[in-house]
Amino acid sequence: MTTIKEIKEELAKIRELESPLFKEFEKDSRSGVQKEIEKRKKDIQAEMDENLRLEGMLRYEKDLYSKGTSLIAGVDEVGRGPLAGPVVAAAVILPKNCKIKGLNDSKKIPKKKHEEIFQAVKENALTIGIGIMDNHVIDQVNIYEATKLAMKEAVSQLEPQPEHLLIDAMKLDLPISQTSIIKGDANSLSIAAASIVAKVTRDKIMANYDQEFPGYDFGQNSGYGTAKHLEGIDKQGITPIHRTSFEPVKTLVASSKEKN
Repeated sequence: MTTIKEIKEELAKIRELESPLFKEFEKDSRSGVQKEIEKRKKDIQAEMDENLRLEGMLRYEKDLYSKGTSLIAGVDEVGRGPLAGPVVAAAVILPKNCKIKGLNDSKKIPKKKHEEIFQAVKENALTIGIGIMDNHVIDQVNIYEATKLAMKEAVSQLEPQPEHLLIDAMKLDLPISQTSIIKGDANSLSIAAASIVAKVTRDKIMANYDQEFPGYDFGQNSGYGTAKHLEGIDKQGITPIHRTSFEPVKTLVASSKEKN
């Protein structure tokens, strides 16, 4: 008699729910076999659902493909809200109709999956650009303008240069046609790819700063104003990477100057 392990190996080869092989295996009354059949069916359904989701996230790209545009760059940023550290933007051109399993708005991807999907994007992408504007630039020109500078820097690094930009809720002063998409990282696969690249890049920068400036929990909070971060500011003061134009850092700097 065929073992359950052997049947499991055969089931793994099935790619469609309508496969007649399921009918054959269902004749086996062993509960272990029945469990493996149900598991394989669930896995196939999950794969189909994921494929459908990714298809939906390619709708902006497919519209451009149909018009003869193939070099499409997704552009996104991470780090507009933190009290410390840079704003990081990424621009990514994926191959035509490229689907990367699990790729989504980086805020919706489990943290443990970030590195894996980041690597998948790096392996699949035609080209990737990264722009970083530090806290000094942010304080000089404001976060909105610094974000645009980071995005333009990221786009400038792309080789080949894109024919069209899909940008998360932003317009850039560049001689490239572009589409601004609200919640773009959840609606465009190209923007989602840029989102995870920017997120992982910035998290690594902040993890390094956590070693340089211990006591602020930068490795965990990435510079956002968490309780531990605010406690660190209260105990140790501000660091060279804090944004002095952001509250409550701005007030602390002002009061420190008044004392001196």
